[in-house]
Amino acid sequence: MTSSEFSTKGSYVTGGEFNRDTNYIEDRIVADPDAIRALPTAQSSTIGQLGAGLTEGAEAWPVEPGRYRLVAARACPWANRTLIVRRLLGLEDVISVGLPGPTHDVRSWTFDLDENGKDPVLGTERLQENYFKRYPDYPRGITVPAMVDIPSGGVVTNNYPQITLDFSTEWKEFHREGAPDLLPAHLMDEMWPVIKRVFTEVNNGVYRAGFAGTQSAYDDAYSRLWVAMDWLEDRLRRQRFLMGETITEADVRLFTTLVRFDPVYHGHFKCNRNKLADMPNLWGYARELFQTPGFGDTVDFDQIKKHYYVVHEDINPTQIVPVGPDLSNWLEPHGREKFGGSPFGDGTAPEPPREDELVVPEHNPLYS
Repeated sequence: MTSSEFSTKGSYVTGGEFNRDTNYIEDRIVADPDAIRALPTAQSSTIGQLGAGLTEGAEAWPVEPGRYRLVAARACPWANRTLIVRRLLGLEDVISVGLPGPTHDVRSWTFDLDENGKDPVLGTERLQENYFKRYPDYPRGITVPAMVDIPSGGVVTNNYPQITLDFSTEWKEFHREGAPDLLPAHLMDEMWPVIKRVFTEVNNGVYRAGFAGTQSAYDDAYSRLWVAMDWLEDRLRRQRFLMGETITEADVRLFTTLVRFDPVYHGHFKCNRNKLADMPNLWGYARELFQTPGFGDTVDFDQIKKHYYVVHEDINPTQIVPVGPDLSNWLEPHGREKFGGSPFGDGTAPEPPREDELVVPEHNPLYS
């Protein structure tokens, strides 16, 4: 067996425009499975949906405290969303979490941070094993986040845009007192187009630039990204958060890209028109979210950099991880209070992270 047998080379840059595979396991964990099954069949969505039934072939699983384990690598922006929402809503006691390490080969995420290299609850070394317990011939990427059924060890769903929406709606009985409403009904008509544009042009836009296989594909992705970034900069010139005076699901989804922008996307993905720190409104907004309990305290900058620079051999064949940038500026005053409102509205901040979920202090300025 050669050292390159499980290399990721050729997995990310495949020529031309990067197209994300958005075919996920679309089962859902819901409060009333029979009620969900009775709704009309839904169409798949890249941003998730509310008030809809199951997609074709999907199954409904019952909400049960302690039954499911969220596997979410801190390095991954899509997984970082679920860690934030779980914290904000206070679901730590009912949904346990497994944290794979930041680097992996083509077989994907491993529990190398845990004692003996195994998840202490699932007993597996690789998340791949949990996919195979559900689907022995699973043909797609082994992605995080994934909700795993602890009794069977099989993955229930990896449909990340729906997971956070269901945390807010289907797990409501188990929310902490003072949990924020991340999906305010009176804002939903306006929020969905914002979420769609953020996903298409920013969350996925940085990947479209980074994994472009031709100059023209990169040029197009670069242009689209910065049109969207300028739109966000202008929107946040007039209001404290994306949807107004309080945090919502839209802010969670944007934050996980912004917090990775200067450490990774600016250089590694060639999104280098300017740094996030050069955009006063976006930068102030990102700093406020970072300093808000539940957001920045889930971020591990060391793992983020190791993941991108080591795993993406296609665009960083040396696998050298940069030392910078300096992260102390994330703690500078943000000045966003001038717009009024407050992050949690009528709610309250979550309790500090539990001891076994703390980020290594050297990996995040909030901790040091």
